[in-house]
Amino acid sequence: MTFSIIIPAHNAADRIERALNSIWEQSFKDWELIVVCDRCEDGTAEIAEEYGADKVIHVDFGNDGLTRNAGLAAASGDWVLFMDDDDWFLHEFVLREIYEHLGDFDILLFGFIFRHIGVAHPIQHGNSLWPAVWNKCYRRDYIKDHAFKDIKYESDLDWTRRLFEKDPVCEILDEPLYYYNYLRPGSLSVQKEAEK
Repeated sequence: MTFSIIIPAHNAADRIERALNSIWEQSFKDWELIVVCDRCEDGTAEIAEEYGADKVIHVDFGNDGLTRNAGLAAASGDWVLFMDDDDWFLHEFVLREIYEHLGDFDILLFGFIFRHIGVAHPIQHGNSLWPAVWNKCYRRDYIKDHAFKDIKYESDLDWTRRLFEKDPVCEILDEPLYYYNYLRPGSLSVQKEAEK
């Protein structure tokens, strides 16, 4: 198995189909889909099963980081990709392009479309990297013991920062492959902004 694609989901029945469609439309088919339903009460799990998710895991964390940990524990692919339940791949050749760029390194970074803002490159101005988890492809053997912490907001940013402190070998694919649905109403980003 080449890729494990992990989607942490919470009551995502009204939005997850676009994410799932973007995966099933991929021309490269050597992947498994793991949807981790955290306190889902709206049919998210049933939709994931209808779309043929290889593993649908039910957890009771109330935390997207811990939910991702459950997905990692179930992953069997050589490489891991994360997708949020309200985001999607930009076209049907994303996994093909990633596969063709895989090599002897630990992490492949790629660009994305930032809703309301435009194209974002893997490396920001000032030579710093985007700390999100979903615009990267990780060698599973490299990240297997690296766990997300129990943090209410931005557990993914914390996880990425700590991972890069280990000085992984990285490669850059400077092309947008992912759509980040930034500030979707009800998202964790919106909740965090409201608490400021």
